[in-house]
Amino acid sequence: MKSKRYKKLPEKTNLLKAETINNLLPIIKKNCTTKFGESIDLSILINNKQKKNEINIRTAVNLPSGTGKKIKVAVVAEEAKQKDAKDSGADLVGGDDLIEKIKNGELNFDKLICTTSMMLKLSKLGKILGPKGLMPNPKLGTVTDNIIDAVKNAKAGQIELKNDKDGNLGLSFGKKSFSDENLIKNFNTILETLEKEKSNLTIKGDLIKHVYISSTMGVSYKVKLSKNI
Repeated sequence: MKSKRYKKLPEKTNLLKAETINNLLPIIKKNCTTKFGESIDLSILINNKQKKNEINIRTAVNLPSGTGKKIKVAVVAEEAKQKDAKDSGADLVGGDDLIEKIKNGELNFDKLICTTSMMLKLSKLGKILGPKGLMPNPKLGTVTDNIIDAVKNAKAGQIELKNDKDGNLGLSFGKKSFSDENLIKNFNTILETLEKEKSNLTIKGDLIKHVYISSTMGVSYKVKLSKNI
């Protein structure tokens, strides 16, 4: 059942013409009528159905304005690297002891970073970490010996771009409290990252088919892109 608050929101916004991100952000913010600080979200549909293969995107992007969320970062590293992790602001740091805690189901973190030498041990926990989307990955910069940068990026607003089997890619790129300028910076950075990904793919036509924007508890609007990627 729809709440009284939701019933007051605009209806059939999916039938409206696409508008630029600049024009839509004030509308989206106006629709943020809950008592908590809603996130501003994107739903991107990519052209993943190709004749020879499906397009699978999985990469990381550092949002220049951050995400507005506090990220709890855990680091699995050998003893020599653990001080770097702690000094960089990691919330949980350990080696075999932390792996054992994860094995026992202690997953009280949002992102997990691992050094290359410890990854072999950690990879055995794929059945635990994989379904939660927590398994470190070199392509995402979460399997690395540069622990300092990895932790700082995770804390500063690094997010993952990953599409599902139907080509849908969903993500938050800021909060209602962000200025329009900062949200637009994040939005453009996401599109630039996808454009770079396209150059590494064998794809016919545009990479992006549709983009929709909404808030956590709001309705969605179609975004008009200034250029096709």
